[in-house]
Amino acid sequence: MDIIQDTEKGLSIQYEAFFNKASIGIILVNEQGEIILANPFLLQLFGYESEELFGKKIETLIPQRYHAQHPKDRTGYTQNPKSRPMGSGLDLFGIKKNGVEFPVEISLSSYYSETNEKFVIAFLSDNTKRYNDRNEIEQLNNDLENNVVNRTRELSRTLQVLELLNEKLENTLLSQKAILNTASVMLFAMNNEGIIQFFNPEASRLTGFSESEVVNKLTPVVFHQPLDIEKCRQELSNDFHITASTDFDVIKHKSLLNQIKGLECKFVHKNGSVFPVSLTISTIRDKKNQLAGFMGVAIDISATKSYESNLIEALSKEKKLGELKTRFVSMASHEFRTPLSTILSSAYLIEKYSEESDQKKREKHLNRIISSVNNLINILNEFLSLGKIEEGKVALNLTEFNISKLILSLITDLHSLLKKGQRIEFNHSGNDIIYFDSSLLKNIVLNLLSNAIKFSHEDSKIIISTFADESEIKLVIKDHGIGISTEDQEHLMERFFRGSNALNIQGTGLGLHIVSKYVERIGGTLSYKSEIEKGTTFTINFNTFKPTDYENNIID
Repeated sequence: MDIIQDTEKGLSIQYEAFFNKASIGIILVNEQGEIILANPFLLQLFGYESEELFGKKIETLIPQRYHAQHPKDRTGYTQNPKSRPMGSGLDLFGIKKNGVEFPVEISLSSYYSETNEKFVIAFLSDNTKRYNDRNEIEQLNNDLENNVVNRTRELSRTLQVLELLNEKLENTLLSQKAILNTASVMLFAMNNEGIIQFFNPEASRLTGFSESEVVNKLTPVVFHQPLDIEKCRQELSNDFHITASTDFDVIKHKSLLNQIKGLECKFVHKNGSVFPVSLTISTIRDKKNQLAGFMGVAIDISATKSYESNLIEALSKEKKLGELKTRFVSMASHEFRTPLSTILSSAYLIEKYSEESDQKKREKHLNRIISSVNNLINILNEFLSLGKIEEGKVALNLTEFNISKLILSLITDLHSLLKKGQRIEFNHSGNDIIYFDSSLLKNIVLNLLSNAIKFSHEDSKIIISTFADESEIKLVIKDHGIGISTEDQEHLMERFFRGSNALNIQGTGLGLHIVSKYVERIGGTLSYKSEIEKGTTFTINFNTFKPTDYENNIID
């Protein structure tokens, strides 16, 4: 009997220490919403003495604007209680005795006393820093056109060990045990040698270790990665000239130096997986201020780290979008300026040529206007094609047509673009009639041939070859132009990319990107070979379609 009483007394002292030394607010409320108990940290946080809050409604600590609704919410929770962990995403506020309002973070739990009376337990911490950090991030988001901007927010909570509970509270042992066992944070206590003496249910849930596996058996070293312990050992040696002989000595000395408060680190689960926590380890001292052990509090911050990761990813995407916008504006302003200036100057000169003898001059400038308008139309068509590709609106329209006639017609259309002495040679082998998307093939050939003309010298030859049979369609376009450097080839199919040796040649940098997307859409392959001042060869292969492909659902 004496042993049982001594054990209960020991546990009672331990729970009292947990409750009174906690650096997180703890408050106990009965079914009527009356405050039964509040720990020293909460009283200090709100600026009250214990006797000022005892028996008062919980609404005393809540801003006036919530008073009308809160009793209903409180009654609903009491009738249907369920644990609500910290970090649930709710914006909650408290009000101090002096009327100052501040954001808080709350975890709720409930339990029944021996007399079957129901109590609600709340763990509460000042969320001002985190709330202000979030508002700062939201302000940054607004500055970047309402897109997410990453701002890594540190979760810093200082939770310490617990001391004396109010002697007037009945069922002290049961109340304090219920508080610790229903806490939504990991709590563990150690003696001077580091052996774990207390391990709450949340600690078991997070680490996968049962209470019986760790209490009186293990030290908290089991939750840490060896490399992290070794890193801390080196820091102690280099910065404080402290030699830690055991792994727990590392944790012990770091705690005594007050360096484990809200420390972000990785804990190791029993199954070997790791998860991020905010860790605080504080000293437990007796009435003579002698070291009696250590108290650890760990909060799982996986959700917070995931949110921060998403912010970083969103910021990266926003930066890439900004770069694309900048490149587009720069390219568009340059490419539109030249043909528009040509049209304006030619129109002005045509007005000056009023005599019949000036007809040839008028025709010259009319041709310049027509050429410039066609150039603008080509640029706009590239923008429209890019828009359709990005929106996934490029649909296949398969028909039968003569591939040789299609290519020859395109060569005729492009004849006006040829430089002095340039010529295009075309040869075809295999089947003339194919079943394919003539519009997509036409756009591919137009882009590649236009580039070949644009980036080739005068008096040069451009060769286009096609082949078709029952299983394959092959297209090869070869020029003897300026070529593409090895460095530029890595970015050749990117939007708005211009080769380093082609910056002074008119173009949008969209043609090859569009071609690659068309080839991808129709299930083909694209390859190329190029060398500076020796020309470029593009080779494209497609599988041949059949009219029955639609019927057999081969085409999407």
